[in-house]
Amino acid sequence: MFQSDLFKGKTVLVTGGGSGIGFAIAKKYLQLGAEVVISSRKEEKLKVASDQLNAFGKCRYAVCDIRLPEQTEAVVADILQHEGKLDILINNAGGQFPSPAENISPKGFAAVVNNNLNGTWNITYAAANKIFIPQNSGVIVNIIAQMFRGFPGMAHTGAARAGVENLTKTLAVEWSKYHINVNAIAPGFIQSSGMEQYPEEFKKGMEDVVPAKRLGTVDEVADLTVFLSSPAANYITGETVYIDGGQRLWGDLWKM
Repeated sequence: MFQSDLFKGKTVLVTGGGSGIGFAIAKKYLQLGAEVVISSRKEEKLKVASDQLNAFGKCRYAVCDIRLPEQTEAVVADILQHEGKLDILINNAGGQFPSPAENISPKGFAAVVNNNLNGTWNITYAAANKIFIPQNSGVIVNIIAQMFRGFPGMAHTGAARAGVENLTKTLAVEWSKYHINVNAIAPGFIQSSGMEQYPEEFKKGMEDVVPAKRLGTVDEVADLTVFLSSPAANYITGETVYIDGGQRLWGDLWKM
């Protein structure tokens, strides 16, 4: 679908790149000629992932807890030191847990918002101010979630991801003068390692509430991510693209 050298000479940072969707995104960029830096909190997972990804191109890892502004500043400075530039930022890092809203403690709610919303802002702020704005170019793709009609069963991440969607629109307008494109991708049910944390009764019948009658794949999300950061999408900014088999348009999110 894409030219093999589409991203030759480009540097990409994929947060949460050690597994699941992030790993698939990193792999796709490497296959298309980019140099990739993956980051997350756990160095052991990153080392294993980068060793695997190096089979497809030049990849290294940088440990970073996006919840901590000093660490996001440090990882961007590290990229400037080693790669000299950054062209594309994929905000994929995040996490949540299923729970009825009344059972989510204030501490649990704050933890998810801090990771998914504040963390996304921390790394975006650092990358924009240290690299994208000075170089007058950049692409940001935020991986959020399918919460088109709210997010029953995960109120905390629904609120956080909705914040990122609004941030996507705002930054797309404010930073257009710096030639920075900002878009979001909202995956529905994707067959990935992220599903492993959900209880079996929670996952039972997921395919039944998707009009396409199947789960999506990490490669499908990766392909969409690559498109939105390619020259073919230069005139697209501030958008959220849903990749959910039509789930947002019909039926329950899942069995409540």
